[in-house]
Amino acid sequence: MQDEILRLFAARRGHFRFESGHHGDLWLEIAPAYVHPWRLRRYAAALARLLAPHQIEAVCGPLVEGAFLAQIVAEELGAEFYFAEQFVQPSADGLYPVRYRIPAALRAGIAGKRTALVDDVINAGSAVRGTIDDLSACEAKLVAIGALMTLGNPASELAAKKEVPLETLAQVASTSLWQPSACPLCAAGEPLEGVDDPSR
Repeated sequence: MQDEILRLFAARRGHFRFESGHHGDLWLEIAPAYVHPWRLRRYAAALARLLAPHQIEAVCGPLVEGAFLAQIVAEELGAEFYFAEQFVQPSADGLYPVRYRIPAALRAGIAGKRTALVDDVINAGSAVRGTIDDLSACEAKLVAIGALMTLGNPASELAAKKEVPLETLAQVASTSLWQPSACPLCAAGEPLEGVDDPSR
């Protein structure tokens, strides 16, 4: 299934800057996969089956694309659906500048609910970390993290830190993820693209 999901998200190699501020050499083109949502449904249904034993009452996903997947998973589970919106809060080290917040009108509704955080792909974990922080502020009860694919160790480390299971359909065990100051591709003069590339 790993190869299927990599094809679904049009994986390619290069030199990229991610939302978290980290640099890496593997890019997944997420947005086009949602143009035909029925292609995602079987993956969402498989993820929902993994999450079902955790007695999920609510599913929350980070906007943009992760929330679309979370909505399909919530429908499969018969659970409530919530989403977290992006906002920017610059950090001193330039890492994790994008934060996430559940809209005011939804915050009281998720309090106390057994909640699964669902994202499509977890790499450095910027969207997941930000959404988990706000779920905690809303007093939701995080009981699982779900993803179609995880890259490297950040997702499993975050799940272990939060003491919740990580459910995923595919894992790429080792990927390259560097702080900008330690990026070998920058040192080699490789052109950079990614979240701030105006062509995206």
